[in-house]
Amino acid sequence: MIRPLPVERIKLLVFDLDGTLIDSAQDLCNSVNAALAQYGRAPLNDPAIASFVGNGAPMLMRRSLALADGIDPVQVDETLLAGAYAFFLQYYREHKLDFTYAYDGVLEALAALRDLHDTHGGPPRTMAVLTNKPVRPARGICEGLGMADYFLHIFGGDSFPAKKPDPQGLRALMQEAGATPDETVMIGDSKVDVETARNAGAWAIGCAFGFGPQNLSEIEPDVIVDRASDWAIALNPASATG
Repeated sequence: MIRPLPVERIKLLVFDLDGTLIDSAQDLCNSVNAALAQYGRAPLNDPAIASFVGNGAPMLMRRSLALADGIDPVQVDETLLAGAYAFFLQYYREHKLDFTYAYDGVLEALAALRDLHDTHGGPPRTMAVLTNKPVRPARGICEGLGMADYFLHIFGGDSFPAKKPDPQGLRALMQEAGATPDETVMIGDSKVDVETARNAGAWAIGCAFGFGPQNLSEIEPDVIVDRASDWAIALNPASATG
């Protein structure tokens, strides 16, 4: 723990999706490579594609095209990008659950977080998802993996005019949940999620098991956990009081 959270006051828990609740890397990589093949590009290796996840699907496709062509992302032809992104999105919608799975302990951790108020007091907590993934596949994945019912909302990168780390989505969730920034925690695996929390004045928990933990050192979260089961420990009022 880097900075103690005011767990007895926390009302709102907002989760990233890819690399936090789910391992979706293989389906994303397969979908990117399908789009590259459609436009005559050679496939990229999975780790390279996975390293681009976190800033939204359009940026994922832009960076992948740039790497395939050996150019800077800003040099990617916009017409090519639009076509490749449309193909990627259609392919991904059909294949989003081929290999995607919830990380070990996620469903149990969500249940434990839901039940913390009943067992240890503190304010009732609302949980939500805020991802840069398009909202339709995000909701479909959460439903398919049996976690959708835990969340008040599942918002995607196209749910608001701006994606994370812009705080608009997080602030909208805080307003609906009646939570102040000091009563809100953003939980994610990358610096994008930490930046989102900081931009909204909220707390941040970093997940060292996801796609982007290597960049958590660039903008440190308040707490870093090694597994999903640690969420309930970090957010347990009984733990805070010893």
